[in-house]
Amino acid sequence: MGEALESASVSVIVPHFNDLANLDTCLSAISRQRNIEGYRVEVIVGDNDSPQGIDEVRRVAGDRAKVVHVAERGAGPARNAAVAHANGSLLAFTDSDCIPAAEWLAGGLKLVAKGRIVGGCMKVSVEDERDLSGPEAFERVFAFNNERYVRELGFTVTANLFCTREDFKHIGPFRTEVSEDKEWCNRARDAGIEILYTDDAVVSHPARRDWGALRAKWQRLDLETYNLLKDQKKSDFNWIAQAWVLPLSIVPHAIRCATSGNLERRRDRARAFGTLAQIRLWRFFDYHRILLNKRGFEI
Repeated sequence: MGEALESASVSVIVPHFNDLANLDTCLSAISRQRNIEGYRVEVIVGDNDSPQGIDEVRRVAGDRAKVVHVAERGAGPARNAAVAHANGSLLAFTDSDCIPAAEWLAGGLKLVAKGRIVGGCMKVSVEDERDLSGPEAFERVFAFNNERYVRELGFTVTANLFCTREDFKHIGPFRTEVSEDKEWCNRARDAGIEILYTDDAVVSHPARRDWGALRAKWQRLDLETYNLLKDQKKSDFNWIAQAWVLPLSIVPHAIRCATSGNLERRRDRARAFGTLAQIRLWRFFDYHRILLNKRGFEI
């Protein structure tokens, strides 16, 4: 069980790469946080060697955040480097393409404590509510269900995570090339640290608008999932079994497309189902491609 904290200093950690417009929006949202009187707040951006150069990133950040240059690519190393420069006894993590709600910090900070990690509510935003693309409709139904992740799967996404600096040090840094949120939270649970969910800390994340962006997301996640499976000493048979579940999952998950409260129009439900079938079948073949590549067959 978490132990109450007396400290009132928090460092907000934001990894960034080549996304200055969204970074600006994110930092503006963080600067508008409410009901955090008594907390000393600093924001640290870990920049992954963006092509615009560190000076341009610092210009966009202005006096809203400290920017740290991180040569090693990946959101995990960017977060780790930002934490290394943090002064707060509490840490709040989000991503540069996210928009924290006005009481995001207040919602997470009231629950975080030594021995307790907090994961908040994730909402999926879209470009135009009147014209959802297939990938947007799909992600409205299936993406970022952080309540389920925390309560059923035992991890929280790193786009909405609160912990103490002491616990972070005890758990260790985020790793690369694996599903970093799952792997990090696995280590936290092994250390006896509780992971709690709250609806009071809300962060919005944009849905992928087109098929290419959605496919790229899952290509990365599938590879990270395979690496995590091997890290856990599980066999390739387990991986193939998971692959065959993917096409079989289309029918039961079609019911979610038809009944989800996150979609109102019939056409959006139809687009969500079409993308569901497309991405699950594509991932079925991607699982096999990953396995063959790992065994030396380049595909």
